[in-house]
Amino acid sequence: MLIFNNKADLRAHLSPLAQQGKTIGFVPTMGALHKGHLSLIERSVQNNAATVVSIFVNPTQFNNPHDLEKYPRTPEADIEKIKTVSDDIIVFLPSVEEMYEGNTKSQTFSFDGLEHQMEGAYRPGHFDGVGTIVKKFFEYVHPTRAYFGEKDFQQLQIVKKLVSKNNIPVEIIGCPISREENGLAMSSRNQRLTENEKEQAAFIYKKLLEAKDNFTSQSIEAIKQQITTDFNNQEGFELEYFEIAAEDDLIPAKTKDNRKYRAFVAVMLSNVRLIDNISLN
Repeated sequence: MLIFNNKADLRAHLSPLAQQGKTIGFVPTMGALHKGHLSLIERSVQNNAATVVSIFVNPTQFNNPHDLEKYPRTPEADIEKIKTVSDDIIVFLPSVEEMYEGNTKSQTFSFDGLEHQMEGAYRPGHFDGVGTIVKKFFEYVHPTRAYFGEKDFQQLQIVKKLVSKNNIPVEIIGCPISREENGLAMSSRNQRLTENEKEQAAFIYKKLLEAKDNFTSQSIEAIKQQITTDFNNQEGFELEYFEIAAEDDLIPAKTKDNRKYRAFVAVMLSNVRLIDNISLN
């Protein structure tokens, strides 16, 4: 396994592969890897001649300094987990200085309104930070394909828009959400939950399944009202939002047409912020 901390060294290694016409898969992560991350890495290994995995906690996408401080950082354990997939994976483990060169600020992006919904409304500047770091990674790695989990479905749509608007030659591949046995979406932040809290958090997926079951027979407003009430009555949870939106524009919907819809939720549980979503049709 090759581990690079320097982007110039990474480019020097990857450039000959690209010149030989070999495909490069890229899986960007913020570390604290779990089975969901490993499933993305496995898919990249299956589909590409080389796979690069980045481990980098990006400060510009955190609007809450406490959240940035508490975000789990386990690079040694992460590398051992990556080895269980393949010894041939290239790991990029840069510092903040290496990525931002002393100017740790976001660019400002327009994602045609996608950035103003849900996560964008509750985390000001978040998607500018995401766009900034993903664009930097694409410039250094020049991947053929990049893999993102659908748990962060809004982020997935943002990255697709980033690629489209900037004419970046990379195929963005969304991968299914990996879940615990109780339905809880796998997330690095789950490491901050106790075992009892993880069981409590199964309520999130339960409510998403309920929304899916009721989507055909009930109005969007009725579903939203019921699930909002259920979260407000559930001890330990603080609901930030529950929305139903079309996948293409992510604008909260009031009526249904023939588009694809998803339910999105963000909650606080014991000061840990958890998000999830589900396809409704």
